[in-house]
Amino acid sequence: QVQLVESGGGLVQAGGSLRLSCAASGRTFSGYAMAWFRQAPGKEREFVVAISWSSSITWHADPVKGRFSISRDNAKNTGYLQMNSLKPEDTAVYYCAAARSYRNLIRTLNYNIWGQGAQVTVSS
Repeated sequence: QVQLVESGGGLVQAGGSLRLSCAASGRTFSGYAMAWFRQAPGKEREFVVAISWSSSITWHADPVKGRFSISRDNAKNTGYLQMNSLKPEDTAVYYCAAARSYRNLIRTLNYNIWGQGAQVTVSS
């Protein structure tokens, strides 16, 4: 089984930037799509961005288009979420996820592997 560990969260002022990392370990990660979701207090977990195994295709939720970008380094078994122009409404716990299925990448049910989450807090 693949395990995921996020790092890089923290506190940042509005307009600032953060980069989250998601390191995969365990059996082969080959072919897996990777995604980031977030969950704010009292809200459901929501899709943020996703990337295919080859990095040829990415998907972005509308609220983060033009501000967030996803990338991965398969040689290092690591994915990244670069967050720029952060807003207070971006405050949430951010989770990375992985799946062999590309059927519905914006749905949490598509993913069977999750990290433990990283807190991102954006102050106004």
